[in-house]
Amino acid sequence: MKIEIWSDVVCPWCYIGKRRLERALADFEGAGEVEIAWRSFQLNPGMPVGRGVPTMDYLASRFGPQSKTMVARVAELGRAEGLDLDFDAALSVNTMDAHRALHLAADHLAANHGAADHGAADHGAADHGAAGAAEERLMHAHFTEGADLSDPETLAGLLAETGVPADRVRTVLAGTEYADAVQADVEQAYAFGATGVPFFVIDRKYGISGAQPVEAFLHALRTARG
Repeated sequence: MKIEIWSDVVCPWCYIGKRRLERALADFEGAGEVEIAWRSFQLNPGMPVGRGVPTMDYLASRFGPQSKTMVARVAELGRAEGLDLDFDAALSVNTMDAHRALHLAADHLAANHGAADHGAADHGAADHGAAGAAEERLMHAHFTEGADLSDPETLAGLLAETGVPADRVRTVLAGTEYADAVQADVEQAYAFGATGVPFFVIDRKYGISGAQPVEAFLHALRTARG
């Protein structure tokens, strides 16, 4: 069984959805047969390239005073999943480079399978798939550590923790490598009818939109398995 997950590393619902899927997989009888593939999606592709904007400032500019109430609710839901979503520390960024780096990580870690669990284990996340550690590391860095995921040196250092050579990350980010792969992921999401993330597709037959409850994920997994 293959689960494709369209996600953005600065999307809190994607992080919550990731945890809920992991919990569902922990109770799923066929978990050992599951392959996870992470796909790119940019929530805000128009964000300035190369600099971070305090997330609370960005949200206030979009949603006004109600942004604080919105954030408090999401943070509470995150805590229920064991996540520390620190929106006061977070920086909203253009995530193109982060996604290009994640594509590199998927390729590298798939070729060097033993390193794949390192980053996930550091942050207490059970995970499936070679790129899961890199995805987890960047989400944790963004939401809990206030890391600037638009900064190439930051991305190189974070991915090095999961086994991806920092120099290789720097080389990729200095050019345009994997930009076409990111765009292909985005176009495929739209082709499936996705208008936001997280978006989960099981065996290209079953789609799940949003950070659904654990029970909904488990039902979908069992239905797909037959």
